[in-house]
Amino acid sequence: MVVSEGPVLNAEILMPGGPASGRCLALTAPISFWGGVDPRSGTIIDARHPQLGEDIAGTVLALPGTIGSSSASAVLLELVHAGKAPAALLMDAPDAILLLGLMVAREMGWPTPPAFRLPAAEQAALSGRRLLLSPEGLITAH
Repeated sequence: MVVSEGPVLNAEILMPGGPASGRCLALTAPISFWGGVDPRSGTIIDARHPQLGEDIAGTVLALPGTIGSSSASAVLLELVHAGKAPAALLMDAPDAILLLGLMVAREMGWPTPPAFRLPAAEQAALSGRRLLLSPEGLITAH
């Protein structure tokens, strides 16, 4: 798929919010937030992950998959509280644990990033692009 300027994709809304924007960080491998992301800095700290050292804060984080741990919701909640969360999440498949972290953050009254479902096959073409995500799930790449 060739990504050009303008509207390119329509994602399914998992957690409403927005609009949101940021550089797309499309991960090339699944990640565990528990032990994989530093909740104080937003840095990927999993030594085995291909994007080790990347900062997820303020990005549109494209997740081709997640490695489950019920603690992932707490890590995402800490990221939101610390102001180090992604601007938005693009998930290949809904992850109930991560979405729970966003729901709790919203209940706490904290600014919470929206989450959308976008197949992993469509995520890679967005890597490094600046994205604008509308509340309706329209993704525009620049």
